[in-house]
Amino acid sequence: MNKENRPVRILLAEDDALLGDGIRAGLKLAGYAVDWVRDGDAARLALLDHAYQACVLDLGLPKRDGLSVLRDLRARGQQLPVLILTARDTSADKIAGLDSGADDYLTKPFDLPELQARLRALIRRAGGVAAPALTHAGVRLDPASKRVTRDGQPVALSAREFTLLRDLLNHGTHIRSRRQLEESLYAWGEEAGSNTVEVHIHNLRRKLGADFIRTIRGLGYRLGDPD
Repeated sequence: MNKENRPVRILLAEDDALLGDGIRAGLKLAGYAVDWVRDGDAARLALLDHAYQACVLDLGLPKRDGLSVLRDLRARGQQLPVLILTARDTSADKIAGLDSGADDYLTKPFDLPELQARLRALIRRAGGVAAPALTHAGVRLDPASKRVTRDGQPVALSAREFTLLRDLLNHGTHIRSRRQLEESLYAWGEEAGSNTVEVHIHNLRRKLGADFIRTIRGLGYRLGDPD
């Protein structure tokens, strides 16, 4: 699946309620929509039914072990970036995880900023993007620092505006439907308002220029043509 069809969406498979809630909150603050499941069967079904940009996967999941989920994913030929996050810290465990198809391996306890940085790197590599910054028509977005500039001048955005802008920049001049943009903004259980996307688009145009985002009638939105 190419990046044109993927919202900025993460699957978190973690059975520890306190840890999972903390990770989900941290990733949401970083601008991701996070779907959180607590057992291996639910993780497998989510990966079958939904498109994600990355998966954070615990190994010690109930019902189905994380390695089984990972092997099943790779057996279907899916190249989704997977970061194993686990308390299993022996060399044998790391080798088993990486040989089963994991792209990265992080042991608990861990620092949330490091988890966020590793996810950014995995997603960039999966999208064929080496540089972390996204640019278009004088606008520059740095995912790590959450800084946006227009012609070198800082632009203040809300968290939702930042996430929406990042989605559009990730897809260049490809059209993004209203539903796709909503999926990049909201995870399971979060209800979007009827005109939420339109409000954020209006605000981005006000801050970045009226022609920065084009409306494609009946289809959705895309970035305007570069100067």
